[in-house]
Amino acid sequence: MILVRQQIGDVLRDFRLQKGRTLRQVASKASVALGYLSEVERGQKEASSEILASVADALETPISVIMREVGDRLAVIEGIDQFPYTVPDEFVTTFDADLMVR
Repeated sequence: MILVRQQIGDVLRDFRLQKGRTLRQVASKASVALGYLSEVERGQKEASSEILASVADALETPISVIMREVGDRLAVIEGIDQFPYTVPDEFVTTFDADLMVR
């Protein structure tokens, strides 16, 4: 089973390390408890969108960049060779048909 929280944590850790910041520095700047951020990075806790936004801000990285990296990593795990930049037509058709039924 793929755990999105694990991928989010891995990406946050990777960005933090790339920026040369300690867990303590990022937690302090994001106003997040050190232990909680550690658990998020290890994929043990689900981070709210507010926490993710605070951590992204502390890392001086747009949340869209972080989430794009998460999506790209999930695509690799799922075995998607080519990650689409747009929604494929067959998904749009299925989605539109589901909406009409409701």
